[in-house]
Amino acid sequence: MRGWGRQVGAALAVALVVALVAGAPGTAPGAGKLKVAFVYVGPVGDAGWTYEHDQGRKYLEAHDPNVTTTAVENVAEGADSERVFTDLARKGYGLIIGTSFGYMDPMLKVAGEFPNVDFVHISGFKRAKNMMTAFGKIEQGRYLTGIVAGKMTRSNIIGYVAAHPIPEVIRGIDAFTLGVRSVNPKATVHVVWSNTWYDPAQEKEAADSLLSVGADVLTQHQDSPATVQAAAAVGKFAIGYNSDMSRFGPKAFLTAPVWHWGSMYAYIAKQVEAGTFHGEDLWWGMDRGTVDIAPIGPMVPTATRALVAAKRQAILAGTLDEFAGPIKDQMGMVKVPAGGTLDHGAQSSLDWFVQGVVGKIPSK
Repeated sequence: MRGWGRQVGAALAVALVVALVAGAPGTAPGAGKLKVAFVYVGPVGDAGWTYEHDQGRKYLEAHDPNVTTTAVENVAEGADSERVFTDLARKGYGLIIGTSFGYMDPMLKVAGEFPNVDFVHISGFKRAKNMMTAFGKIEQGRYLTGIVAGKMTRSNIIGYVAAHPIPEVIRGIDAFTLGVRSVNPKATVHVVWSNTWYDPAQEKEAADSLLSVGADVLTQHQDSPATVQAAAAVGKFAIGYNSDMSRFGPKAFLTAPVWHWGSMYAYIAKQVEAGTFHGEDLWWGMDRGTVDIAPIGPMVPTATRALVAAKRQAILAGTLDEFAGPIKDQMGMVKVPAGGTLDHGAQSSLDWFVQGVVGKIPSK
């Protein structure tokens, strides 16, 4: 999910990226095809979140000859997104997909005004007959990359450049920390909030602050590779997010939890085409190919690679749950007992840090 208040740029920059000629409704060459519109909170060139959604859009076009797509970049949350959703619905788009958490209420409003248009909100929790929600179990990848970080740190100080204090970000921090501590109980994960989704300068500043207190492995929950670049600049390690960011710091990049949206978008489009679309909640994991980890860097020892591979297979087999108890919070209180786990609902409202996290949730 993407957080509230996200601003990419000073004003709404509506840049249409059209991979196929959409055409006006009822005209060639798009006549008879399902018109699908993607609305992005950031630029396709962010090398992260929006980039991967656009890869999913391209996958959809390549695998479904019955669709034509348009993407609108840099759409701020709130009133700006409502105007964009409304405009797209009026132009005859039958499926509209919004990829930021802050789009939720504006999309729900527009969905009510256009009952014959289907809407998808990535990461939210509000649904309607013609509006579904969708996300992925990225925490599975977070846990695995935490294992890598726990094995690679020498200072036992791992830095986490966090975005906004919402459940998605919090559970990512927790899953990562659980992975770290599963192999290195002495390590701690230090959190600094950037309050951004895409602001490379501010994210670099947050990363530098973590490096200054001794962090030798950094990770992030933003869309730019700024954290990877900050670690690379001083010879430290980094774990990216969203996509394989190795090109931004080949000697620093260890791995990253990554997204693959294509198969989910193809599934949704087929539902619309078949007339079976409804307001369900999709939450796909590694077993569906929606999430995974990027290739592990050559600096990671063979034994660690083998351990991660084994844990990944256990996740795929359903025998490893990254949120299986016992789990304690920062104060040492048992929040998940042995034999228990955090279900989807609990994860969706998570508002506490696990033991091993150094830092506070601003709202608390």
